[in-house]
Amino acid sequence: MTTPLLDTIHFPTDLRALPPAELPRLAAELRTFLVDSVALTGGHLASNLGAVELTLALHYVFDTPRDRIVWDVGHQSYAHKILTGRRDAMTGLRQSGGIAGFPRRAESEYDAFGTGHSSTSISAALGMAEAFHQKGSGQRAVAIIGDGAMTAGMAFEALNNAGTTDLPLLVVLNDNDMSISPNVGALNNYLARLMSGRFYAAARRAGEKVLSVAPPIRELAKRAEEHMKGMVTPGTLFEEFGFNYIGPIDGHDLDVLLDTLSNIKELSGPQFLHIVTKKGKGYEPAEINPCLYHGVSRFDPAAGVAEKSSSKPSYTQVFGDWLCDMAAADARLVGITPAMREGSGLVRFSQEYPKRYFDVGIAEQHALTFAAGLACEGIKPVVAIYSTFLQRAYDQLIHDIALQDLPVMLAIDRAGLVGADGPTHAGSFDLSFLRCIPNMLIAAPSDENECRRLLTTAFLHDGPSAVRYPRGSGTGADLLPGLDPIEVGKGIMRRHGRGVALIAFGSLVAPALMAADALDASVADMRFVKPLDLILLQDLARSHRLLVTLEENVVAGGAGAGVAEALAELGISVPVLHLGLPDTFIEHGDAAKMLAACGLDAAEIERAVRDRITLLPE
Repeated sequence: MTTPLLDTIHFPTDLRALPPAELPRLAAELRTFLVDSVALTGGHLASNLGAVELTLALHYVFDTPRDRIVWDVGHQSYAHKILTGRRDAMTGLRQSGGIAGFPRRAESEYDAFGTGHSSTSISAALGMAEAFHQKGSGQRAVAIIGDGAMTAGMAFEALNNAGTTDLPLLVVLNDNDMSISPNVGALNNYLARLMSGRFYAAARRAGEKVLSVAPPIRELAKRAEEHMKGMVTPGTLFEEFGFNYIGPIDGHDLDVLLDTLSNIKELSGPQFLHIVTKKGKGYEPAEINPCLYHGVSRFDPAAGVAEKSSSKPSYTQVFGDWLCDMAAADARLVGITPAMREGSGLVRFSQEYPKRYFDVGIAEQHALTFAAGLACEGIKPVVAIYSTFLQRAYDQLIHDIALQDLPVMLAIDRAGLVGADGPTHAGSFDLSFLRCIPNMLIAAPSDENECRRLLTTAFLHDGPSAVRYPRGSGTGADLLPGLDPIEVGKGIMRRHGRGVALIAFGSLVAPALMAADALDASVADMRFVKPLDLILLQDLARSHRLLVTLEENVVAGGAGAGVAEALAELGISVPVLHLGLPDTFIEHGDAAKMLAACGLDAAEIERAVRDRITLLPE
């Protein structure tokens, strides 16, 4: 790749030394670099391509890192990383030992706030703005948030709070019709109306006129802008929240962006800038199919991304097919997702059962309480949600579902380590935080067929339930047709050995079986984390001198802790070794290598067991 101008830009100070006329050329080179770079490493692409001009304009106008920029989610932060001293490090993006795919405070002083999940930017930037006010520093805080992230309640909590202040806070709404999935809901319809027809055109013309005012003439600029608002944008939602609303403007027009941001920088109080961008901008395949290019593996830029194909279905696919089959068998079933249909395996269901499909936006708390309301009236809701997204709705799970013992089923995707997305997306804690909730049924399938059967089991359960499965494909087990359940709380022996019993949950059954062959150990596939198979545990404890619990979850409070509690309650004393994720946040990298580093592949399991055997009394 040839990027002579970009090659001279190492930090924003270099960027700010350029004349504005050079920025369109820099934007073109930056896009080229992004496509070629992400093609080599994989990562998020469509949203990053859409934010190139915005990134350049923000670093050009604001005094970063003194002024703080908070990138909501962070799917659009690659250009920011490239311009802030990490261009050469992009070769290791999302790889072990390399830079993260999201902003990370420990990585750079330019990363003002660690992100990875949606809708946090406004709250964080507001906190920073208040800190600047208290210190009298004169620094500015900027939050960039997408239209998808704006659907979350937390964003509006922050707007509600910020609008009553006079703090130097700028919120930039990057309106790109979401990235992984088309946006939904009333807010999306409202934004579409703001951008429609003469309104958008008039706003742009008025904006260009107003923003030609020289920045030093603060009061004149403010009055002119207020006049513009009165003519063109009366009573927008964001003004009702107490913000000075500006826009919508073309987020790819650098001249307009620079003029707008320069004038906003001179205004006091909360400002709300609405920009419109195109996902995949400048790379035609990504513009045509932005959902496909949301997150990509390595690809050839000349050929584009090939549609994924695998001989083994992913757990997400297994769930999606099961959901359609169960919907055909039970008219009460509805599917709900706050995690987008493309990521949750609901595309087919949304097509075949559109009236029973609910994409509620980035709204995890609402999703669970909405499901609870449905369950109150005899509907059987299935909520498809990522493990880390469920953390946001913990209170609703406890108080609105479990406390009322409502039959809401959670299909929990991305459980355990997720690889390149790192600790912001790793589902390391769900077994711990679910297990302590009364009335919960928790299942952990060991292969694709067990997943299908346990999904049926959970759906038929008359109470709250959760089936958690990892990202990616399973073991390649033959998928049996039908909707046969498994007896609740019933584990199964996968191997009979001597001396050592490996008590495995979910994804660790497969490496447990491999380790067991070398150890001549027994292997129990527990299937259920709650309730545990107490009869099976008793039998194993009485016939083995060492029990080993295995789970792709933190050891603290996890399934293994449940086993120890059960044995204590039964009055059984036997040596127990707990293997699981350590008490630390696991960095991004190759998932298989990360599991090995955590001691959870077959070789490390065997080593840990042999080491513990040496400590047993003769």
